[in-house]
Amino acid sequence: MDHSTAAKESHGRFARKILRPRRIATILAAAAIVSSGLLFVDSRRIDSGPNAEDPKCSKVVDQSPGEVASGSRDWAIGQGVASWGSGSTILRCGVDELKPTVNLCISVDGVDWVLDEGRLKETGVSVLTTYGRSPAVEVTYSGGREEVGGVLVELKKSVDGIPQNRKCVGYGETL
Repeated sequence: MDHSTAAKESHGRFARKILRPRRIATILAAAAIVSSGLLFVDSRRIDSGPNAEDPKCSKVVDQSPGEVASGSRDWAIGQGVASWGSGSTILRCGVDELKPTVNLCISVDGVDWVLDEGRLKETGVSVLTTYGRSPAVEVTYSGGREEVGGVLVELKKSVDGIPQNRKCVGYGETL
């Protein structure tokens, strides 16, 4: 038997070992697990705000509670972000600061929040952004409107580390 025939037989035995049904099933199962893991990771990816690298944002995320609106904290990918309840509540630190607006501004335990009324009407989702704090923090909540105040109370300690340099002004205070 010459060298090339021996090499062909060796290659054939190797291919038969690799292509056994059990090995094929194992390879397919591993591929399915890896691809489903990648889908899971991507589903928890949250876009970071443009100023998310601010060190204050790390503190906001670190001080965020383990539970918000009865939802446990999720595993989320993104700088300056946190998520709870399978994404029903999302916090993003480092979003653009708001300029004075006529949108509804509410003060919850000393933190001023502005409701994005346009997004609420369009999607039914409450999006609130801190007012007068740099960097700004945005909270998106897809639960009932009556629960939003409780969500903001639960997130107060997270946002408190960012000093407030402006406050919301009501109509009566401008006259």
